[in-house]
Amino acid sequence: MRAVVHLLLAVGVFHLARAQESSEILRLSKAAVAFPGELPCPGWSCDCALRQVGCCCATSRMHEVEDLTYTRLTDIWQSIKQLDRSVQETIGGRRVAFTASGIPSMHCFGPFSIDVSVPYNTVSLNHGDGYNPALGVFTAPRAGLYSFSFTAYSRRASAGDRMFFQLQLLRNGEVMASVWEENRQDSEDSSTQGLLLSLERGGQVYVLLRAGRMLCGDAAGRNTFSGYMVHGM
Repeated sequence: MRAVVHLLLAVGVFHLARAQESSEILRLSKAAVAFPGELPCPGWSCDCALRQVGCCCATSRMHEVEDLTYTRLTDIWQSIKQLDRSVQETIGGRRVAFTASGIPSMHCFGPFSIDVSVPYNTVSLNHGDGYNPALGVFTAPRAGLYSFSFTAYSRRASAGDRMFFQLQLLRNGEVMASVWEENRQDSEDSSTQGLLLSLERGGQVYVLLRAGRMLCGDAAGRNTFSGYMVHGM
């Protein structure tokens, strides 16, 4: 019996305490609603909740963090875009390559009284726009080590004609390689040279047909001139 009395007493005290607590919270809430100024809002306490407007004091801080995060992400995105542009410029600058073939006439190119650069007029590749088909000249857009090759092909017009060609590859006016043929036995012939050359930016490489020589019968574009940059310097 005494235990039951003590239990009921404890329950009563608990409910009284809860009632007093609810009463205090209600009074605080009413006081907050009636307070004309700005309530203190330390930490994560809810000034706005006490004013019964459905928001929390942490909102302003959350907005600050949100704005800061957005600004940081924007800065990072701009940095990534700039890095991507730099990478593309670097990679794009390294893509230097060209391939050209053919001669202006399928019959005979030459002979001429002076040395003439061969304007290989069919361009199938020209990354970096270094090759000029009108002049037959490659101009290096970047300093670097380049690989070049050229093929001379010629066919006699008729039996008894002489095979008579000589081509030279020049770098800035200096002969770097040469191919030639001079006989009456072959009906057609070809020769190829390949080499590595270092070039400064603006350096030029081209193929010359020597004076008095000629290339004949190239209807299939067998005369070729090509090059590419191995690495920059």
